[in-house]
Amino acid sequence: MLYLVGLGAGGVQEMSAHALGALRRAACVLLRTENHPAVSALRLAGIDYRVLEMPDLPTDPDSRARTLAERVLRHLKDAPLVAYAVPGHPLMAEDSVRHVLESARQQGIPVRIVPSRSFLEPVLEALQYEMSQGLQLIDAGSITRVRPNPTVAQIYYQIETPELAQRVKAELLRHYPPEFEVTLVHAAGVEGITEVRTIPLEHLDQQRYDSLTTLFVPPASQRQRRYEGFEGLRAVVATLRGPEGCPWDKQQTHQSLKPYLVEEAYEVLEAIDRNDFQALKEELGDLLLQVLMHAQLAEEAGHFTLDSVIETLLHKLIARHPHVFGNVPAHDAETVLKNWDKIKQAEKGQGSILEGVPRAMPALLRALEVSKRAARVGFEWSDIFGVLEKLQEEETELRQAIQQGHPASIETEIGDLLFTVVNVARHAKVNPEESLRHMVDRFIQRFQWMESQTRTQGRPLESLSAEEWEALWQQAKQAIQPPR
Repeated sequence: MLYLVGLGAGGVQEMSAHALGALRRAACVLLRTENHPAVSALRLAGIDYRVLEMPDLPTDPDSRARTLAERVLRHLKDAPLVAYAVPGHPLMAEDSVRHVLESARQQGIPVRIVPSRSFLEPVLEALQYEMSQGLQLIDAGSITRVRPNPTVAQIYYQIETPELAQRVKAELLRHYPPEFEVTLVHAAGVEGITEVRTIPLEHLDQQRYDSLTTLFVPPASQRQRRYEGFEGLRAVVATLRGPEGCPWDKQQTHQSLKPYLVEEAYEVLEAIDRNDFQALKEELGDLLLQVLMHAQLAEEAGHFTLDSVIETLLHKLIARHPHVFGNVPAHDAETVLKNWDKIKQAEKGQGSILEGVPRAMPALLRALEVSKRAARVGFEWSDIFGVLEKLQEEETELRQAIQQGHPASIETEIGDLLFTVVNVARHAKVNPEESLRHMVDRFIQRFQWMESQTRTQGRPLESLSAEEWEALWQQAKQAIQPPR
């Protein structure tokens, strides 16, 4: 039989009568540490004990806890009833107890929990803090592995050294300003020596620490918080949409945000075209904001969360790259795309390879995607010259439709002609959307050059003859050449 006994948060008055009785009944009493105010009472009560925390323990916290657990279980071989006593409550902030419980379950060893008051109650009493609004309990040693929530109070325990306090301070400064006030509680529950001291966060690593030191961080208002990293960005978006947020942001819907999503995407493209990486950094941030806003709206409505968006993307990327995360061979980009199409069809249960091309895409890009997919399954010309012949055929049919004066036929033939031009671009490995955008840019530059020339001459554009227009256009083409 194994007793897991709590020694309480401070002196003997914090230890329960059940705990003291269990220690008296045990054939073997093991203490994790002798550095506890109640231990002197054990000596007065004539209770013999052995201390497990010796200098030979590993320094790594998890290895240390595992070794302590192994030593506890080893003593069960020599005694029918062993009591393992730890500070506070045995189920509160004791990693070694966690490992003891896991091993005991595996080995079928009966365990009885014998509680005393944990460190938490005396800390709350010293602070006079009522925790109904929420409370995070965080082991100071795990500070880099947890995500503090600045909207609720936090208590950091086992801050035993200034070095550990410095690590806690560095993490907290990501979420709070340096002048944010935090409170250190020393020896909570130990009558006569309990100390409560409020200091600015920036001074946290300049205090004295031992095993009885606890840090309290109160909730921060929206204006007190610091926002950093991706989690900070998520918090800002949630705050903007929150009760005390921005009136404009709170009014937005998925529909109202649609124009901004398109606008920001095009501003990203423009920054790429200008090779302006400072602008690209900013525009990518604006585009990311649109993603976060849509995810926040969906989470508020109970549809999905940003975490589920990320999880879905992770699964998709792994599933559609079996040549990277599995054992499907793919030695070139063309094979990758074919595999991608097959996997996507299977995932979505699509009957056609052309399903799923968004109708809202720009027409040239949609035509390019449709033609690429059709070509990947074999609906393709043998070379670009076959496409050029088709282009001539479509031009002839357009001329005939124009001569016949049928508007519907003219529209159809113009569509056929444009789709064939897209296929010419695809064979030439040119993006037709980009090609047309660059051409429009050049046209604007050349037309503005012509406007400048006629303005210098004092002539309105409307006064130019067709021959003068052509001559001026040729000069503009010479003045403004496309990049090579």
